[in-house]
Amino acid sequence: MSRSLAGTQGGLDRIDVIMIDAGNIAAILLAAGQSRRFGADDKLLAELDGEPLGLHVARRMVELAAGRLIAVCSSAEGPLAHELGAAGFEIVSNPYPERGLSHSLAKGIKLAAEGGAEAALVCLADMPFVSIGHLRALLAQFDPENTPVVASDRDGTAMPPALFARSVFDRLQQGQGDQGGRALLAAATRAAAGEGELADIDLPEDLLRQR
Repeated sequence: MSRSLAGTQGGLDRIDVIMIDAGNIAAILLAAGQSRRFGADDKLLAELDGEPLGLHVARRMVELAAGRLIAVCSSAEGPLAHELGAAGFEIVSNPYPERGLSHSLAKGIKLAAEGGAEAALVCLADMPFVSIGHLRALLAQFDPENTPVVASDRDGTAMPPALFARSVFDRLQQGQGDQGGRALLAAATRAAAGEGELADIDLPEDLLRQR
């Protein structure tokens, strides 16, 4: 359930701030990409600050205390899936990452829809610098009726992490290729992040610059 906090400004104007409780959302980590640009190695297992790259944003999702944690991995038996399972994530297997991001997104949303989640927070495993503060900022701007999609903003581009109301779950399951949620993001309310928070790791040199 969302919480509404009411106040006054100058004794005249009523201000309502609606924030969804983290316990009422499903947090979905997309971690089944092919990492073609990174080379032969699985980039999500590459070490960053002493642990696999793919665990960094996962830690922030755990800290958020979402009601449900879901991770879409290329294999439920892989090392990253085992790490995520130990952290409290339900693992969904996507053995066809070549079908694009939308295929992984649809699998995660399907599982979220089967429960009672009011919304789904979607994060990408190759974005290790997203802060807990930014995730909370997305929740703070959410309103299931007036702002059903809240996206992160990087240089004027709407992108994950993004929060989607249950009312758009069906649309999220119908995307194809790497277009999952793109149309919804285009019209989303946006939340700016701190410097460098929305950087992703595509190439080995991207990772080396962070070490």
